[in-house]
Amino acid sequence: SSSWRAKRALDVVASAGLIMLVSPILVGCALAVKFTSRGPIFFRQVRVGLGGRPFEILKFRTMKVNDDSATQWSVQGDDRVTSVGRFLRPSHLDELPQLFNVLRGDMSLVGPRPERPHFVEQFKEDINRYMSRHVSKPGMTGWAQVNGLRGNTDLRKRIEHDLWYLENWSISLDFKILARTFFNRDNAY
Repeated sequence: SSSWRAKRALDVVASAGLIMLVSPILVGCALAVKFTSRGPIFFRQVRVGLGGRPFEILKFRTMKVNDDSATQWSVQGDDRVTSVGRFLRPSHLDELPQLFNVLRGDMSLVGPRPERPHFVEQFKEDINRYMSRHVSKPGMTGWAQVNGLRGNTDLRKRIEHDLWYLENWSISLDFKILARTFFNRDNAY
């Protein structure tokens, strides 16, 4: 529909503009990751997107290189987190490379957060309507996140918020979520 085309146009224009605007921060984060721990600058992980299709999400690497990330949650005080990661994670600067996912069309600025295939398989068995989240592109931020439901929070409540967003979606709701993401530090994602 024309509304979804408008959402995609917003994603392209905003992500391209933001990439240019934050490019010095992107470079600074990349250098910090590179010079403080061994391994790649970017962390790439398969997530489940629109229509249940897998895609590779980009983040700045905040952990020591490990093989657990596809099936293990990170927890408070996780000893895999690097010294730079201890700053990037709470500030959410590690998420900035997802702007390239948005520009590429894998993600949207706003939508349900994408999950790893291992957990999607679990959740679709345990949580009613879980797969309904995949009728839209996943987002960098979402209704659940700006309502404090991120990290180690009630998964069912997060899903309820995701489904409410999808059922009530509008461009104005996306703007509201983006405003709350950028201007409310408690809800920043």
